[in-house]
Amino acid sequence: MSRKATITKKDIVNAAFKITKKEGFEQITSRKLAAVAGCSTQPIFRIYENMDEMKGDVYDKAAEYYSDYYADYPKTHEVPFVDLGLAYIGFAQKYPHLFRLLFVSQQSDDNRSMYDLVNGSRENVVKEINRATAQGASNAQQLFMQMWIFIHGAGCMTVTGDYDLDEATTVNMLESAYKAFSN
Repeated sequence: MSRKATITKKDIVNAAFKITKKEGFEQITSRKLAAVAGCSTQPIFRIYENMDEMKGDVYDKAAEYYSDYYADYPKTHEVPFVDLGLAYIGFAQKYPHLFRLLFVSQQSDDNRSMYDLVNGSRENVVKEINRATAQGASNAQQLFMQMWIFIHGAGCMTVTGDYDLDEATTVNMLESAYKAFSN
């Protein structure tokens, strides 16, 4: 008799991430997860004490996914924060369930803020603040906060279906906001 395939922690996280990406974080149940992972619920609870513990790993995977998405996003605009905004709004458009998990819900229990997620290990926000300073912004930190409220609002409007502007219009709005806030 052949030995059954062993389900790993990575297999479970990948299956849960797949559910989250397609249906939403709140749709993960042990039975649905077992079906997607191709196992019974037993390996899930052998590896994880409870579903909340597993969800923490899914959150981490989603945060890494966003970080990779932003790193791969083309940075072509000279006005600071425009590319950051386009990537954030684009992520909301393309992956609304992941966006909700990372930027709208209170799922993280490791005290990572939204700023920490957006800034990432690559110091994304810091680079944009430095660009704004180099271009003459007198208070680039405050300028970032004003831009961030605008960008986050657009991202949230995207996942609720209230933002359907094309990229050119979005760029124009981001550039106009930057100019207005920097005066």
